[in-house]
Parts: sequence; structure tokens; C-alpha cells
Amino acid sequence: MSQKSGAQPLRYQGYRSFDHLTPGEDYREFTLAKEIGRVPSRGPELSDAQRSRVAQLLADNTVISLHDHTSVFPEDITETFDYNRTGRHHTGYEGLSLSGIDAVFENFMDGTCCITSQMGWKWEDVLVDLGMRYSDIAKQDFVIRAERVSDIAAARANGQIALVPALEAATPIQNEVDRLDVLYGFGVRQSGIAYSESNTLGTGLRERHDGGLTYFGEKAVQRMNKLGIAIDVSHSGDRTSMDTIKASKAPIFITHAGARSVWPTKRMKPDDVIIACAERGGVIGIEAAPHTTMSTNHPAHNLDAFMEHFTYCVDLVGIDHVAFGPDTLFGDHVGLHDTFAKHLSISAAHDGPEFDKVEYVDGIENPAEEFHHITGWLVAHDYSDDEIAKVLGGNILRVLDQVW
Repeated sequence: MSQKSGAQPLRYQGYRSFDHLTPGEDYREFTLAKEIGRVPSRGPELSDAQRSRVAQLLADNTVISLHDHTSVFPEDITETFDYNRTGRHHTGYEGLSLSGIDAVFENFMDGTCCITSQMGWKWEDVLVDLGMRYSDIAKQDFVIRAERVSDIAAARANGQIALVPALEAATPIQNEVDRLDVLYGFGVRQSGIAYSESNTLGTGLRERHDGGLTYFGEKAVQRMNKLGIAIDVSHSGDRTSMDTIKASKAPIFITHAGARSVWPTKRMKPDDVIIACAERGGVIGIEAAPHTTMSTNHPAHNLDAFMEHFTYCVDLVGIDHVAFGPDTLFGDHVGLHDTFAKHLSISAAHDGPEFDKVEYVDGIENPAEEFHHITGWLVAHDYSDDEIAKVLGGNILRVLDQVW
């Protein structure tokens, strides 16, 4: 078992999702993707001394993924619709045990995990998705739900991983602001405004025209501030993003995006939105979902392209306002995007220059590897220990101290 400095050995004992049930009898069984070594994804070339430093940095610092999906998807990605309909997503406990992560913002309803309506964003789907995952998490003590900053610290000290329930968008609340209280009661501690299409709060980034944050959206932002739900605008339109930043009394997150100045697509954020977020104390998490954070220097999406967005944002707003929300999962992410293309923000991600399609994002393919390779890249590029500590989790904790 691996161990964090100053913490207990990791508690992982080999539990697999729904081990307490009988596959084929209690639920439909699928052949799931490998959590480790599914594809030959490579990190940066490091010396022995650099690898030792990477291990020490991951051990000594609180490492937080601002946006990920810890679900394990079917090996045959075309079975995802049927898999989703069962309402029984499996958590990648084995992969997480090797990740070096202390806390992960788990986005249950991400637009690909809707249960019966696919992209209907039904209220009951959200509650079923949350409850089903919680029912499995409750059967083990390696991954625990986190609702306070102290929960993250306690998980780290106890050899556990803190899972922060999050939603990509507040669409399921429709026009009932009190549903935010219900979500808070269900443990949700971070929510997006709009995902792809517009909703009652504001405009999604896929729309032709951005009407900004609605009056109801302003009311929802105020309620999230009062409750202590962190706000995300990653999939919101530019005007809606800016309106949200201005309306919120607390700093907000751009949990998973990149810089439009590096790769000119709507899925990336323009400089003025990134700057406004930082000026209010917020943080942008750099994402690595396939074919998003590319660049003209790296039109084939890989770790170096992803980190070019990181360095640009650091130069733009400073090291105190940048972190990582890799937006990965266990399985064929490219195939998943192809399967759900008409429902997601894929067209917005692909509305820019020509690019080379990849089978996977080399170097940052899944939650088990991402922070090892990110930290390795930072070490190889001579970032200081203090700088690395900030972007691995310190900046996120600073915002959570204010929001939660």
C-alpha cells in the first residue's frame, strides 16, 4: 500500500463496486474497462532524482482534482447507453488507490451519465444517480464523501480519498431555487450554472447567442452563496460566465477549461473571463478531456498541449489562481464523446482550427495517472515546491475556505 507523508497507509483493500451484490442476479453485468494500463499513456522523461521529487511532492501536499469522473465505463463503449440505464455506475477504487489524489470533485451528472433520459437532466435522475453511487461508497471506507474542508484533511490523515459530490450544471432544479437546498442536503458542494444548452439560470456555451445570467440565475447564485455550494462556469457562455462572477459574493471556479487565446474554440475561456474570475479570488482548473486543451504547437492533444494552457493561465493571472480539473475517466473517453457527440459541448470544442484526432490524450488519460504526470511535468520545468503545492491543491483549498 502507498502512503502519504504524515498520513496513515491508504486503506484500499481491493473492494470493487457492488461487491456486496451478485452480478447477473442483482444487477446486469458489463465487462468494464481496465482502470490501469488500458492504453500506453506516457508521462515526461525524468531522472531518478526528479522521480523521487515527484513522489515526495505528492506525499507532502494535499492533491485535489477540481473536476473528474471516477466512473469505470464499459470496455465496449457502445454499451454505455445500456450501462447508464441500469443506474449503477462503478467507481474506480483501484485506479484511485494509485492516483496520489487526496480529494476529487466527482461530477456524477456530467451529461454522459443520465440514467433513463440520457440528456433530459431529470430531477429524479440526479437523485437516483447520487443515491446509487452513495450506496456503493457506503460499503467501503477507502473513498469517503466530503462536505467540509476538514473532511478533506481528515481523509488525507486517515489514508482515505475525499470525494466531493458535484454537478456539471444546475439544470435539474428547473425554476425551483429550494431544490438547491435539497442538493446541498444530498451532499452536493459544487455546481455548474448551465451545461451546453441554455437553462433557467443562463446560457450554455453551445448556444448561438448568450443572454447572460437570468434573474432566476441571480437568485440561484445568491442561494448557492448562502448554502456554501461552490459555483462553476466551465460550460457556460461568456456573458453568462461574466455575469455569474459579478453576481457571486464568493469566489467561483472555472473547474475544467483552458485558454481561448491558446486554442480558439468556445469550449475554452477568453482572457477577460479568466482575469475576472481571478480578480474575485477564483481559480481556473485546466482540463484534459479529449480534443479540448489543444494548441497550434500541439494540435494532437497530449500532456504538453494541456500544460501549455496551464502556463498561459499562470502568466495571465498568476500562480495563485490556477489548478487542475483534468476531466478524465476510466475507459474510452474519445469513444464516449463520439457516442454522445450530439448531446455534449463537443461541437463547441471543435469549432476552431483543424486538429489531429487522437485515440486518447497521451500523458493524462485517466485519474490514476494524471497527477503523477502533471507533477512530473512541473518538476521537469523547474517549478518550485511552493508553486507546485499551490496548483496541486493549495489554491483550491483557499477558495473552499471562503465558499464552504
